[in-house]
Amino acid sequence: MRLFKQLVVVFAGLGLLVTVLVIFSYDIIKLDWVSFMEIQESYRPMEHPLAVPAQSIPIEGPAYISSLGSPLNPVEADQTSITRGAELFNINCKMCHGEQGKGNGSIAPFLVDFKPADLTSDVIKTKSDGSLFLTISNGVDGRMPALNENLTVRERWDVVNYIRILQAAQ
Repeated sequence: MRLFKQLVVVFAGLGLLVTVLVIFSYDIIKLDWVSFMEIQESYRPMEHPLAVPAQSIPIEGPAYISSLGSPLNPVEADQTSITRGAELFNINCKMCHGEQGKGNGSIAPFLVDFKPADLTSDVIKTKSDGSLFLTISNGVDGRMPALNENLTVRERWDVVNYIRILQAAQ
C-alpha cells in the first residue's frame, strides 16, 4: 500500500510536469523572450539601408569618387559583358522597365505614383555611361531602389553596356 501511494505521488508529479510543459510549448501561456523574431524590429527590403562606414572602400575597390563627377565606363562592351548584363537586367530591371527597356514591365501598370523610365528614350540616350551607373548604384529617391547592394561594380557596368545595346536596337 505504501508503494502504491508513492507511485501515485510520482505519477502525479510527472503528470503535473508534463502539463506545465505542454502549456508552454503550445503557447497556451505565452512568454515573450527578447530573442523572439516577432518582437524585434523588422525592415522591408532596401528600406533604410545602413550607411557605408566612413573611410571604407568596397572589396572590389572604389566604384567612383563622388567629387570627380560621373565615372568613366571601365568595362568593354564585349559579348561576355553584354550577355552578363542581359541576365542581370532580366533579373533586376525587367519587371519594371520591360524586356526592351520601354518602361512597360509586368509591374509597371501597378505603379500609380510614377512610371518606370523608358531606357530607350532620347533623354536616357544622351546620359553618359557614368550617369546610368550612378542611377543604378544609388537608385532614384522614391522611385527606384539602389542596386549597389545587389550588384557588384562590374555587374552594374555590364547592365549599363546592355542598356546601350537596347538603345541601339531601337
